Amino acid sequence: MSEALGSLLDLLDLERIERDIFRGTSRSAVVPRVFGGQVAAQALVAAGRTVPADRTAHSLHSYFLRMGDPGAPIVYTVDRIRDGRSFTTRRVVAVQHGQPVFHLSASFQTYEEGLDHQAAMPPAPDPETLPTAAEMLPRYADRFVDPGVPERLLEARAAVDLRYCGAPPFATVGDPREPRSQVWFRTNGKLADDPLLHLCMATYVSDMTLLDSVLLAHGRGGWAVGDVVGASLDHAMWFHRPFRADEWLLYDQESPSASGGRGLGQARIYTQDGRLAITVIQEGVIRTPRG
Repeated sequence: MSEALGSLLDLLDLERIERDIFRGTSRSAVVPRVFGGQVAAQALVAAGRTVPADRTAHSLHSYFLRMGDPGAPIVYTVDRIRDGRSFTTRRVVAVQHGQPVFHLSASFQTYEEGLDHQAAMPPAPDPETLPTAAEMLPRYADRFVDPGVPERLLEARAAVDLRYCGAPPFATVGDPREPRSQVWFRTNGKLADDPLLHLCMATYVSDMTLLDSVLLAHGRGGWAVGDVVGASLDHAMWFHRPFRADEWLLYDQESPSASGGRGLGQARIYTQDGRLAITVIQEGVIRTPRG
């Protein structure tokens, strides 16, 4: 296991300070605020620790309310909304400096047999043939307004092996493309078998690239390049089938709409053998600089 992955696992191992109250810390990010995927993953950890072990999360719905302060702890309060015979519902509020910064609702279910079908996995290149982030980012170092961004990006994503199937948005500034992108990802090291851990790790990664497709449609490179300002507004996930976050997962993303200073991203995450594991939808603020 890499040192970065070990550090991320420590970050997800929240401190329990009361029966339904947990405390977490933050790690460095590309921009001076708490990474949205981190707070979403930590909130799911908090919810999951109040649920019987035989119930697995099948969906989450969340809102990013305020910019998180990476220098301050985050307190997660869990509300036990419902404990039914098959389903369990939890609500989590993340608080910093006395104010809510994030809200999550998650539903958990005992395993059941039932109808089964899925959308087919789209074509994608073999992940082993794609350049790693460390190989790819230096090629585009001159595209960033701040020359320190590539190094910070590599540091922030060091726990994850994330590989773009095509050119990333910061590589094609000014050249509008189809609003679709694909990445393969897996953790940089093996994880324990705890299903909740794999769900939380996928939640963490899911906020890294989902709005890329919005930028591609307009030939924008992103906030790291300086031609847009962006932030996540809400995030929803549905967990369909078992998967491991330490094995290759294909994140197939597209944007059906952008308007009103907002952009919508939707995606499906597949295992390497073609099983549809997760569906993700996110809306974010996407603003072009004025003046």
